[in-house]
Amino acid sequence: MANNMTDTITNSNSSNDSAPSLEQNRNTAGQSWFNRSIPGIKQQLTAPLTAVETEPSTKCSSCHSMITNTALIFNSYVCPHCDHHLPMSARERLNWLLDTVDGELGQEFTAKDPLRFVDSKPYPARMSEAQEKTGESEALIVMYGKLRNLAVVTCAFDFRFMGGSMGSVVGDRFVQAAEKALKDNVPLVCFAASGGARMQEGLLSLMQMARTAAAIERLRIAGVPYIVVLTNPVYGGVTASLAMLGDIHLAEPKAMIGFAGKRVIEQTVRETLEEPFQRAEFLLEHGVVDEVVHRHQLIDTIYRLLAKLCSVPNVDAQ
Repeated sequence: MANNMTDTITNSNSSNDSAPSLEQNRNTAGQSWFNRSIPGIKQQLTAPLTAVETEPSTKCSSCHSMITNTALIFNSYVCPHCDHHLPMSARERLNWLLDTVDGELGQEFTAKDPLRFVDSKPYPARMSEAQEKTGESEALIVMYGKLRNLAVVTCAFDFRFMGGSMGSVVGDRFVQAAEKALKDNVPLVCFAASGGARMQEGLLSLMQMARTAAAIERLRIAGVPYIVVLTNPVYGGVTASLAMLGDIHLAEPKAMIGFAGKRVIEQTVRETLEEPFQRAEFLLEHGVVDEVVHRHQLIDTIYRLLAKLCSVPNVDAQ
């Protein structure tokens, strides 16, 4: 009995002796928690932003690569990754072709609304929308100037302007360009890109096919060269008139060229038309165009052809 009492007292004392040690450990642990070193926020290293992320860029419609607009301009709007030819505006196209621009024609012509045509919106509203979008007054731009040592008159369609459709003003400007070339006895170069005649002007737009054809015939009789460059796309009344009446027809790679579109033809003949139907390369094989020319070689090709047709010294050969 005495031994049991002794063991109990001994255990109690041992318990009391260990209690301060446990409390001390707790205090030490608490102090170490408050005194712990606070880790800093590690700054994540990020790669520097690329030019595509900091500059205005355009996505290639073929390979979907992002290219800065500056790179596109220096590369003549040809994708550096897949060599796809992206569209150029009419004004950019003519400034790119000509070494010096001496003047512009046809800015005095403005479109009217003789039919008071309304589809989903009135014709004047569509015109205002296209003018605001492109900064141009119409779908055709006409300039004259120098291509190296050769005086030329040039015109180009802007597909952004109501699909490059040909209305009365487009006809007026083309005829004025042809008359300027005839008067000065200098070549005429046309960059075609159009969806056809402008339905909002009805028969007035279809009349431009005859007007432009008559102007081209006067050039032919006078022996004034007329070269057409077919870009992507060229369809409808423009194909049926001024775009297929040139002395020489050049085309950019993979440009879609035809009168009726592939879908319309398929619905008519009930047959599926596979690639490369209506592509520039397909038309070259079938004798519709004379040559498919890469955009980087286009200026040199046009100049050499005009120098030959006009019997002027070729500065490249000197």
